[in-house]
Amino acid sequence: VMLLKCLNAVLAFKQEQHILLVFQFFFSPPKCVDRKIKGEIAIRVFRACTELGIRTVAVYSEQDTGQMHRQKADEAYLIGKGLPPVAAYLDIPDIIKVAKENGVDAIHPGYGFLSERSDFAQACADAGVMFIGPSPETVRKMGDKVEARSLAISAGVPVVPGTDAPIASLHEAQAFAETYGFPIIFKAAYGGGGRGMRVVREYEELEENYQRAYSEALTAFGNGSLFVEKFIEKPRHIEVQILGDKYGNVIHLYERDCSIQRRHQKVVEIAPAFQLDPHLRDRLHADAVNLARQVGYENAGTVEFLVDKHGKHYFIEVNSRLQVEHTVTEEITDVDLVHAQLHVCEGRSLPDLNLKQDKIRVNGCAIQCRVTTEDPARGFQPDTGRIEVFRSGEGMGIRLDSASAFQGAVISPHYDSLLVKVIASGKDLQTASSKMSRALAEFRVRGVKTNIPFLQNVLSNHQFLHSTVDTQFIDENQELFNLKPTQNRAQKLLHYLGHVMVNGPTTPIPVKAKPSSTDPVIPPITMGDPPIGFRDVLLRDGPEGFAKAVRAHQGLLLMDTTFRDAHQSLLATRVRTHDLKKISPFVSHNFSNLYSLENWGGATFDVAMRFLSECPWKRLQELRALIPNVPFQMLLRGANAVGYTNYPDNAVFKFCEVAKENGMDIFRVFDSLNYLPNMLLGMEAAGAAGGVVEAAISYTGDVSDPMRQKYSLDYYLKLADELVKAGTHILCIKDMAGLLKPESSKLLIGALRDRFPDVPIHVHTHDTAGAGVAAMLACAGAGADVVDVAVDSMAGMTSQPSMGAMVACAKGTKLDTGIALEKVFDYSEYWEVARGLYAPFDCTATMKSGNADVYENEIPGGQYTNLHFQAHSMGLGNKFKEVKKAYTEANKLLGDLIKVTPSSKIVGDLAQFMVQNSLTRAEVEERADELSFPLSVVEFLQGYIGIPHGGFPEPFRSTVLKSLPRIEGRPGASLPSMDFKALEEGLRAAHGEEITPEDVMSAAMYPKVFQEFKEFTSNFGPVDCLSTRLFLDGPKIAEEFEVELERGKTLHIKALALGDLNKAGQREVFFELNGQLRSVLVKDTLAMKEMKFHPKAQKSIKGQVGAPMPGKVLEVKVEVGSKVEKGQPLCVLSAMKMETVVNSPLAGTVKAVHVTADSSLEGDDLILEIEE
Repeated sequence: VMLLKCLNAVLAFKQEQHILLVFQFFFSPPKCVDRKIKGEIAIRVFRACTELGIRTVAVYSEQDTGQMHRQKADEAYLIGKGLPPVAAYLDIPDIIKVAKENGVDAIHPGYGFLSERSDFAQACADAGVMFIGPSPETVRKMGDKVEARSLAISAGVPVVPGTDAPIASLHEAQAFAETYGFPIIFKAAYGGGGRGMRVVREYEELEENYQRAYSEALTAFGNGSLFVEKFIEKPRHIEVQILGDKYGNVIHLYERDCSIQRRHQKVVEIAPAFQLDPHLRDRLHADAVNLARQVGYENAGTVEFLVDKHGKHYFIEVNSRLQVEHTVTEEITDVDLVHAQLHVCEGRSLPDLNLKQDKIRVNGCAIQCRVTTEDPARGFQPDTGRIEVFRSGEGMGIRLDSASAFQGAVISPHYDSLLVKVIASGKDLQTASSKMSRALAEFRVRGVKTNIPFLQNVLSNHQFLHSTVDTQFIDENQELFNLKPTQNRAQKLLHYLGHVMVNGPTTPIPVKAKPSSTDPVIPPITMGDPPIGFRDVLLRDGPEGFAKAVRAHQGLLLMDTTFRDAHQSLLATRVRTHDLKKISPFVSHNFSNLYSLENWGGATFDVAMRFLSECPWKRLQELRALIPNVPFQMLLRGANAVGYTNYPDNAVFKFCEVAKENGMDIFRVFDSLNYLPNMLLGMEAAGAAGGVVEAAISYTGDVSDPMRQKYSLDYYLKLADELVKAGTHILCIKDMAGLLKPESSKLLIGALRDRFPDVPIHVHTHDTAGAGVAAMLACAGAGADVVDVAVDSMAGMTSQPSMGAMVACAKGTKLDTGIALEKVFDYSEYWEVARGLYAPFDCTATMKSGNADVYENEIPGGQYTNLHFQAHSMGLGNKFKEVKKAYTEANKLLGDLIKVTPSSKIVGDLAQFMVQNSLTRAEVEERADELSFPLSVVEFLQGYIGIPHGGFPEPFRSTVLKSLPRIEGRPGASLPSMDFKALEEGLRAAHGEEITPEDVMSAAMYPKVFQEFKEFTSNFGPVDCLSTRLFLDGPKIAEEFEVELERGKTLHIKALALGDLNKAGQREVFFELNGQLRSVLVKDTLAMKEMKFHPKAQKSIKGQVGAPMPGKVLEVKVEVGSKVEKGQPLCVLSAMKMETVVNSPLAGTVKAVHVTADSSLEGDDLILEIEE
């Protein structure tokens, strides 16, 4: 004992100088440089050093000047100036130079880059700088995967069959495959992390995967050497954490299950491994420790194994560094591995650190999720950009290790996509999973896509929670990719507001007037349910009972058009659901005796998506919920549904079915030519859906004028006979231009009432000439059950007659409407103020009154307003009289048509053509064979919208058409049925899983408009939540306002400032959102017109191939004129050290190539174009 004490004293004396140096290194003014940049490991090591009193030095590339690790270190220095991003961190001489010039004593390599390069470890030793890790020789042995295999065999550890040395050529890989068969796997000989790994399942894939694996390994590790192994199908990936010191002590800190992988890169790690056989666990630990002892391993490392389905394990490699997933081991063992690394490097032994095998215990379970900027829906392709919002999930049992996860951080394509590591701890796997799920749900990351929705699916998967998983878990559970989209509503709305502030309104503005800054006051209503209305009758008695109740009603019934045709006529159809919803409860409580509320169909359907950026179906649903007691009425264009073209019959039927399911009650069916086959189809579709069928005869001419015989009283009566015979519940006269005069009203309605005493009659009109009230009173007196009105402040001119005037005139007579006049005044006051919000669209900006010349030109109400706007916008305001005259002449040229959408548009197009080309009717007829007529005119003459009463005008038709084909009969009859399932699948592929039956119908009616609408909402969110002034004009600087997203969720926003134009043509717009600073970058469209940018691939054009992710082009495999097959490789992109092959989406010929090798691309940049 005495002898041992003496020997220890001597040894202590001899080692004193070394201990002092080490002691000085660790606790005086020592410095430790961490060269692993662009990752949380740098900050993780810096924190550990700070805890031990060690000063830290960071290095960074030119591309990483804004990264967080620079701020966390005590000092930071640039390396690799002028070099590419990855090459900068592989520049060993420069790193050593920085270390020597700045008094650095030791270097921690982190992981990735040079962490497993023995030449780097040796360079540190040669420079007198400690390498915090194994010795250079150990790094060399373990870094060379082939030599590591040999050492494992020597230690008696089972290995996977593989090459004895790195292969030198593709030929050697072919030879190995011939010996062992497929599948095989290429692995980088000098690195890990999934880089340089490719599975090959058949001979045809061998060459391409060899090239990709070699290139990735070379890029990531500076050495492209590969070795080949037999690929084990569906193994578990289990790794053992080891720790050794300089005195031969080696311990394990138990194992981690890293089986959940994509592209051989770990996504979720668990410690300890779940449901692992205890005997197998012991063998894994023993083999790991034995191998480490055999090579004299010191410091931290990981021994990785594959476990096959029979429970047999195979050594695959040793990672001679700290692992990304070391955190879960720390959580279950309470051992700080970075502290241990530093102490071992200092020279302390594991027993001295109280790290003895029998002292290491497992406590509970820990899970690590790697939150990355990747899009799982697109094959985990990396995403890049600026993090606009970052809010992490925290709380008990949660640990976060991150570096670049903060608001304003720029995620570049140069490095790994890891954003933050989230570690959850609990007593067992289920508890840890629950904590992790909660934490991930709290995350808010905006500006870049992340894999959080995918991770949430993994954590809720039954197999993950209750059984074992293998490396094929992700591939075999495709439901993991059913990703619930993040709403991101607040940030998207800020983007929209910023866009309007920078570029102006997104919807075209006809006049320069600004929206009013005064919001309408909603009149008060009584609490409780609204009174019973005619919809209650309809729901109780069905369409037939409803029609009988309407006919039996005493007094005049009114249909209110304020919610549709009134604003279509006066405000260019621009009234938003936001303002309709606010007044809806008042309507429900005070106008329950309305026949119906016209609020849907016609032009409102496409305008909602096209110009208001809101869903027409959502409008219907929301209004239905607010007005449950008044029937809704829509305008159905017969076989055209709500479009301007013909659709397959099943599309019309399906549309009516979906409309009825969403709350529509009455379908007012018309055809722009009164073409009976088209009308009958619409009626049948509405009836089949269970709706009230209201067949509408479009009125033109003057039945009281004996000189006008084309559209005589007899014409209308015969047409009515056919409609009643076809089973219409209600008969309607649709006077779209307001041509009915009191005398003609009495004559027409009186004759219809005599002919059909039991059928309810409804009359629709416009007040363009100012005789609307008189005409409607005459209709009511002649037997009409229902007439159309609009509330006073939205009535008159090209809209409907005044509701207040009609109520007042009928009051106290047998036509009394039963509507309280004072409630009409309140209703009108709301719309008078609300109308000011739509000042940029108000027809009174250019048109100050109606005009009785409508009896001459017969222009429908809404079109009259539109033509007036167009004339003024073209500087022809003083020539509107000529436009109206040309309209009259165009109508005669086309044979005196029924004029309502779309036939009215055809007449209008021809009229504008005549005005623009200074043509008279005679000149058009004379030159019909040589003029290039508008397409709508040509298609009308071909028969695309039906056959007009009296036939087509000849010889004008034949002269224009020449040899063009003609359609005989109903245009839609020959169209093939629409495949709704295929349409839905296409929409899901384009827009994700959140596709509804309503979306399918919108796409069926307006494919391009719906596509643009979805893109708009994807970019800008629920803009229908914004007030109308904010939607149209944006906020003023310093303005504060609230946006209610849904009940109980309100955003408080303040607009702060507009930034200057940057080099990318963007302006930064600053807001305060719920008390926190937010900013968005907005492209200045005016400024960008003078800038050149790479073109984007148009998703709607099949042959345009876009970049699936931001990155650099490594290789272009085709050229213009090349013949390509579907799936054939076109080019190779590199981003975040990952290479992606872009394959051809179709077979064809390369038409154009827009990139070259080394081109830097953003996501969706156009790569090339292919012609089928």
